[in-house]
Amino acid sequence: MNCFKCGMEIQLDIKPRSKDTCSRCDSYLHCCYNCRFYDVKAPNQCREPMAIPQKDKDLGNNCHYFEIRKDKPTDTKRQMDDARKKLEDLFKK
Repeated sequence: MNCFKCGMEIQLDIKPRSKDTCSRCDSYLHCCYNCRFYDVKAPNQCREPMAIPQKDKDLGNNCHYFEIRKDKPTDTKRQMDDARKKLEDLFKK
């Protein structure tokens, strides 16, 4: 898997636990941003309809539906910034 924040490739034999972190940037590994179901355009930013919504997508969680992304996470911060800008533009006076 690749860390969502720094992009470092991390070799794991098992699914990360909720408190496991990246050795380079200390970001949580078992978080929404590293999950294959994470999608900024989906309701609650998750394509798994049964998952409990997570407020902080970058924090470690215990979601039972978590699956490691097979692809490299795209620039998550850029996606978040773009989505936030669109929302702000929508409500500008």
